[in-house]
Amino acid sequence: MLYTIHLQDMEFRAYHGCYDLEQKVGNRFNVALKITTELGVVADEDAVEKAVNYLTVYEVVSKQMAVTQRTIERVAQNIIGAVKAQFPQIVEIECTVAKLAPPLGGKIGRVSVTLKG
Repeated sequence: MLYTIHLQDMEFRAYHGCYDLEQKVGNRFNVALKITTELGVVADEDAVEKAVNYLTVYEVVSKQMAVTQRTIERVAQNIIGAVKAQFPQIVEIECTVAKLAPPLGGKIGRVSVTLKG
């Protein structure tokens, strides 16, 4: 049996961007994950040690957000790879990375990408 875990509205200050200024001054980013994983005995045995640990997932995302990249596509790809490496029971991850108030020359709330892996 499969189940889905949602981690939403994780907010970080990071230095991703294609412009030098973005990599110097940074910006706010929002990350959301939708993780599909095998249930196994997690529910039957109430086995938290066999579950995908939400705190560990958050820590992995936080570490990846600290690695400056030029594109948010690369950031999302790195997050997916790192989380799946930590939890091999994961079947699929959908990762959305949004740059809040991006410097596009006008008022815009966010720009985001979503990758599945």
